[in-house]
Amino acid sequence: MKSSYTSVSTHSQSAGRVAGSFRSAATAWPRWWGGLCLLVLLLLGSQRSFALQGNDNCHDPSSIIKEGNKYWVFTTGTDIYAMFSYDLVTWQSGPRSVFNGTRPAWIASRVPGFAGEYWAPECVYRNGKYYLYYSVSTFGSNVSAIGLATNVTLDPANPNYNWVDQGEVVSSGSSSAINAIDPAIVTDAAGALWMTYGSFFKGLGLIRLDGTTGKRSGTSFYWLAGNVDAAGTRNNSPSEAPYIVRNGSYYYLFINKSACCKGSSSTYYIQIGRSTSITGPYLDKNGVDLNRNGGTTLIATSGNYVGPGHAGLFVENGANYFSHHYYDSNENGRARLSVGNMGWDAAAWPFITRDWVASGLYTLTNQSTGKVWDAWGCTGAQFQPVAQGTSSSVNCQKWRLTPVGNGEYRINSAVGAGLAAEVVGGSSTNGAKLQLNNYTGATSQRFKIERANNGGYVLSSINGNRAVEVPACSTTAGVTLALYDYLANACQRWTISATALARTALATTQTPSPAPFSVSPNPSQGRFVVELGNELSIGLVTVTLTDMQGRQVLTCPSVGQTSLPIEARLQAGLYVLQARGSLGTFTQKIVVE
Repeated sequence: MKSSYTSVSTHSQSAGRVAGSFRSAATAWPRWWGGLCLLVLLLLGSQRSFALQGNDNCHDPSSIIKEGNKYWVFTTGTDIYAMFSYDLVTWQSGPRSVFNGTRPAWIASRVPGFAGEYWAPECVYRNGKYYLYYSVSTFGSNVSAIGLATNVTLDPANPNYNWVDQGEVVSSGSSSAINAIDPAIVTDAAGALWMTYGSFFKGLGLIRLDGTTGKRSGTSFYWLAGNVDAAGTRNNSPSEAPYIVRNGSYYYLFINKSACCKGSSSTYYIQIGRSTSITGPYLDKNGVDLNRNGGTTLIATSGNYVGPGHAGLFVENGANYFSHHYYDSNENGRARLSVGNMGWDAAAWPFITRDWVASGLYTLTNQSTGKVWDAWGCTGAQFQPVAQGTSSSVNCQKWRLTPVGNGEYRINSAVGAGLAAEVVGGSSTNGAKLQLNNYTGATSQRFKIERANNGGYVLSSINGNRAVEVPACSTTAGVTLALYDYLANACQRWTISATALARTALATTQTPSPAPFSVSPNPSQGRFVVELGNELSIGLVTVTLTDMQGRQVLTCPSVGQTSLPIEARLQAGLYVLQARGSLGTFTQKIVVE
């Protein structure tokens, strides 16, 4: 069941939320309090987590399909909305919709009241042409149908471009047990063609298709998920958007559960099961049949990525590009495209992540100039420029990439105190330069890493979404890296290669020094005391607390104190406490129960 959500609409209003609060220590612990601790409000609406560049408005995306040097996605929209990319990073609206103001004549009698917004298309290439399957329905009704159109090209500029409608593939009525929407196509190990479909009403089904016409072959039908519950009665847990991937000896069924189409209030999430037969049964990781309320959750709401849904997979150059839509809570629930990374675990189950690079030590080489990220000056001092340098395997050209959630990374230099790359002054403007500074988790210190189609990576500042570039593609060593609008050129692309520090460097830069402070109790419930050693309490000391996504939730300056009582309402989890003073910066992990 889908809404009349217009996939090309845009919204920019952010929603702010308070994720923490603090109680005055003057009333809680009056005899101890001597400094001022301020709990930083996490305005989640301002935590910009950009996924892609360009126009990524999207709902119910088809799996990505490629023709020539262009990648295409078709989505829910009037006359079927199309979008394309040359690099899988920046997307543009297609110059025309599929039906472009016309409507297949058969729809009027099959789905009365259909207003021209087609849902959840899927496109595959076979027999020298493209087969585009689409849904016609109205919200809340299972009077629906799936149609098929074919074309020899996806490019409207091609003189042979012409979508030819082939009519109905399958339909459903008000008394049908299944709703005929959300088609997805899969070829089995023997080369036979199948279509999964279905939504909300009772469950998800599978039918056989003719390999040439792309239309239904015979009358066979198989329930895949959501048909009955464990007691053998009708399952009222809504599911939709089935999608099958074949890998090795298994078929993997992706399904959506819960409610879509409610913007930031959507509760969609993607589950999975697998089978050795395309017709099922599909079992989850616990061995429970998806037809009996089984299902292992694969991806759900995370941060501003609300209600992920409608899975698709495109494989190229050894990368698994997993596409889906989500509702961006930072953009008033706007439906957007996400292209993430799908992998396989040791038990041959898929996993989804928006991280393209594992945590580790790397060199970052520009694909235009051949030069690398360099902590220019090679001391790693605060405010040192991040420039490009001629590769010489020195440690100031090595960077620790650490995922902090939803494809975002902190990037720390391997020299000195390991300061983080940031945009000078927190600027989001064209030409804003990069430097080193203490990591606070600010948006100007977090970078989104996306994988382009050629295996290179694009690094964009979360603050403004501009890409890290070698300005003007200069080949001069020492040129400071800066942010610019993404133009998909080689001086905005980086090869990220794993490396390792020399053994002597490990001994000098990674061996932790004893921290001249302690925390008790630890674990705590958000109320604890930081005891500072005499040597650290001399002069100004700043104590900060960050969560494991690098977001600062507490800051507490102190002068001349040896005990700092702290009380804060914090979510349970692991946090990092940092004390920074004249002796340097020291950290300790604390647990909040």
